[in-house]
Formats: sequence, C-alpha cells, structure tokens
Amino acid sequence: MRVVTLDGRELAVARTADDRFYAIRNACPHQGAPLGKGFLTGTFVPSDVGDFDYGRDGEVVRCPWHRWEFDATTGRSLHDPAGCRVASYAVRVQGDDLVIDG
Repeated sequence: MRVVTLDGRELAVARTADDRFYAIRNACPHQGAPLGKGFLTGTFVPSDVGDFDYGRDGEVVRCPWHRWEFDATTGRSLHDPAGCRVASYAVRVQGDDLVIDG
C-alpha cells in the first residue's frame, strides 16, 4: 500500500496481486492509526464448525496498531459493517495513471 494526499486528505491506496486498486482514508476510526502502514491481506471466512477457511486475500486492510480489519473494496469494518467504516474512494486506471474519484 502507498499513502497519497488528495485535496488535503491522506488516503491509503492498495494494489492487489491481480492489479485491482482501492483507496480508503488513511486513519483507523478506532484510534487514528495510519492504515497505509497496515497489511493488505485476507481473513477467515464463514465455515463449518471446526474448519478455519481463509479467503478474501488482498481485499482486507488490517490496522497496524490493533488489527481491526476493513474491507478494502468498501471501507466497511469486518466486525461491524453496519456501524464502523472508513471512507472509500473509487480508483480507476487511465493510461499509466491512477485516478481517484473523491
């Protein structure tokens, strides 16, 4: 992930292994940790009792301070998607440039 400043806002821009790009606000709502210094990873997904299935690789931003997880595609928290989120921004590739709508 890289941190960029757009109109005075710091954003964490993530690039997945299959060249998809996402941008979210670079501040965890918990205590303001810089999400751009966190991890772009996956997480455990719903599974049968006793199974631990890992998925969503490259779609989850994990906070570097307290490990809160956010969906990189929407900014929504994985533990409370209806109540906790970070702002997310659409990213598109235009030639050799990334354009962030926001």
